[in-house]
Amino acid sequence: MKFSQVVVLGLMIANAHAADAPVLNRNDRYKNLELFQKVLQFVEKNYVDPVQNDALLNGAIKGMLETLDPHSNFLTADVYRDMKIDTSGKFGGVGIEVGMKDEVLTVLAPLEDSPAWKAGVLPGDKIVKINGESTKGYSLSEAVTKMRGKNGSTVNLTIYRKGWGAFRTLPLKRQEIKIRSVRSELLEPGFGYVRLSSFNENAAKDVKKAMEGLEKKEKLRGLIFDLRMNPGGLLDQAVDVASLFIDEGIVVSTIGRDPEQKEIRNARKGMARKDLPLVILVNSSTASAAEIVAAALQDHHRAMIIGDTTFGKGSVQTIIDLGSEMGLKLTIARYFTPNGVSIQEKGVVPDIFLDEYDPKLLAQAKIKKDATRERDLKGHLVNPSGGKNGDEFSIQELKDQNKGRVKEKKESGMSDEDDTPDLSPIKFNPKEDYQTQQSLRYLKSFEVFKKIKNE
Repeated sequence: MKFSQVVVLGLMIANAHAADAPVLNRNDRYKNLELFQKVLQFVEKNYVDPVQNDALLNGAIKGMLETLDPHSNFLTADVYRDMKIDTSGKFGGVGIEVGMKDEVLTVLAPLEDSPAWKAGVLPGDKIVKINGESTKGYSLSEAVTKMRGKNGSTVNLTIYRKGWGAFRTLPLKRQEIKIRSVRSELLEPGFGYVRLSSFNENAAKDVKKAMEGLEKKEKLRGLIFDLRMNPGGLLDQAVDVASLFIDEGIVVSTIGRDPEQKEIRNARKGMARKDLPLVILVNSSTASAAEIVAAALQDHHRAMIIGDTTFGKGSVQTIIDLGSEMGLKLTIARYFTPNGVSIQEKGVVPDIFLDEYDPKLLAQAKIKKDATRERDLKGHLVNPSGGKNGDEFSIQELKDQNKGRVKEKKESGMSDEDDTPDLSPIKFNPKEDYQTQQSLRYLKSFEVFKKIKNE
């Protein structure tokens, strides 16, 4: 399969919709090109130092793409080469998904078991320097290129976290990032846990294999499917993963510039475990393909969604090969849930909001959440339906449902700020994880309510 057919969020056939593009008067188009040519020639002849023509042109293209949304980029040769291998499940680097928030390079999610993950990097951390050089003015592609390098070499990231009194520099040793996308175990007899950390090209196969492995030990009466910190991946895999639990109906639809050209992706038949009670765990770093799965199963009333409002990336990108080993990543469509709702900016709103940590333990945890979502990124697409975003709704829900927690936090001695840097690695131990254990209680209650209904 060609790389251009398997890109983050899945790829559609590139369609420029030239007939729908804004029509420019021929004279206006020539004036714009003439202006560009004048500036190019003046810079080439008069800039204080000699400058290469291709560097100027590449910079012009890069600047043009940066006026669009944060997911549209000009891909130089080294960035394009790295992107081609990312979906294979292994690549070199430190393992960080990044974005721009308030003009600052910001961590969206560390990849599980990566050097960044093990060093305790968290979503929301600000990367202010790379190898002592300020990241101010960096594009995302430049930042990624700076952080990548030869396996075994070290890159120094200077980060700031809300609540810290000073910056902290972390030396991270680059390595080949081998994503172990699926982990699983039995929580209790009959109740299983499967965690999917990314939607690479083997995601659905690995999830199915994990479920079958659990059932060899004991027949499952319920499953917790953990999509927290999952940055997404391939659209085809999102459809296949959803098809493990539903075998008919829409999983996702995509609509580009022309609303009449709508592409619908349906669940694949013959794969689903429709009888298995299901809880899906999500948080603010659940993004892209992971949101597709959560939204589809929520709309089909197939799963209970528990946790926090998701990231809110509801757009589709395509990769266009420009030749000379360069590429163009361009946003060409929005995707919609089976109920026809766009989650762009808003995210998937859980059925049950659940804090990440037991409020009584927050004082000891010293964790300061500074979640970054799609709506925080510079130039993000606007949700076509408008209205308030899901996180605003979730905050109100938490206020309504958990009024007593403010009192608990005060009694526990938790302060609003803490200058002690916490660089403990993120751990997902399902038998100790607060959200997983609370979700297990909800899952077990399903059998109780089913029995009450039947009686």
